[in-house]
Amino acid sequence: MKSKVYYYNMRSLKPSGSISSKVARLFDVAGFKNIFKKDDLVAIKLHFGEKGNNAYINPIFVRQVVDKVKANGGKPFLTDSNTLYKGSRSNGVDHLITAIENGFAYAVVNAPLVIADGIFSKDADEVEINKKHFKTVKISSNINNANSMIVLSHFKAHEIAGFGGAIKNLAMGCAPRAGKQQQHSTVSPKVGKNCTACQTCIKNCPEDAITLVDGKAYIDPDKCIGCGECITMCQYDAIKPQWGTDMDEFVERMTEYAYGAYINKKGRIAFMNFVMNVTPLCDCTPWSDAPIVQDVGILASFDPVAIDKASFDLVNRQPGNLHSALGDVGRGLKEGDDKFVSVHPETRGDIQFKYGEELGMGITDYELIELK
Repeated sequence: MKSKVYYYNMRSLKPSGSISSKVARLFDVAGFKNIFKKDDLVAIKLHFGEKGNNAYINPIFVRQVVDKVKANGGKPFLTDSNTLYKGSRSNGVDHLITAIENGFAYAVVNAPLVIADGIFSKDADEVEINKKHFKTVKISSNINNANSMIVLSHFKAHEIAGFGGAIKNLAMGCAPRAGKQQQHSTVSPKVGKNCTACQTCIKNCPEDAITLVDGKAYIDPDKCIGCGECITMCQYDAIKPQWGTDMDEFVERMTEYAYGAYINKKGRIAFMNFVMNVTPLCDCTPWSDAPIVQDVGILASFDPVAIDKASFDLVNRQPGNLHSALGDVGRGLKEGDDKFVSVHPETRGDIQFKYGEELGMGITDYELIELK
């Protein structure tokens, strides 16, 4: 049996056909009200956008989902987890400031903002998954403990994952900083010159892998399990994450994390992909490059694998934008070309939905239901 994916294109010829109206109708037609009960706390998971970025989902569209949840008796809150890299969203305070400055103020979105892993990214739960790369994964507590979740994803290209959609939003977006480190690399973090020998990392290392050597913390690579706890605990930004890993393994590790965020919400989770402003890089960059294809539309489903596969296919059916990164490299400009591999040749984004299907998160065989 195919998974249903509901779809609206970008055409608007009357007020009832506005993008905002389409978001609200997708909520109804897809049956999103069925994932929560009266007074349930409903996490609306999205990316607030890095400071300087402008391609993230428009807060006006997010408001439509909030209002629908409230109209059906739920209690919505908007949420995201802190970033591993040092930027405008690496702690809970700066993250909230950035979200509000990017337009997600209560007056606009009609819901409170909650940083899912707390001020210093310490609020996380261990979720047992028993998969190839991870036995357990770290999921941000305020996401893990919510009654239900609606995942709103800006679908775009990504320099490592190939593309970013529902699966990546579940994986990186629902993990604290330590969980993001586990996905990115199996290589031990490195201690920099900022180290003050305060020994906080030593006291909090679960494997006793850190000692003081010549007045500075030293991480034993043979003992380190890559949990990233030292990165989270260091208040001097002296311990740096390591990003290098095999591309295929990275995507598998990321997909297992997505499974960890998905599994305890099965039957209580729904997805919308906004396939517009399909930029060549993630919304974590403090800028937004030209879209690689024209705006496509908005999709809704209960299946994260199917909605990502449908979004991927719809993007690749478009001609590439000559005045974008695709034009720079001179590849992937025709309808049917793989736009994601064309702009990032080393990536294997298709592993996300293939491995996601293998894990049991959903299926790649979908029925695209275009609404008029």
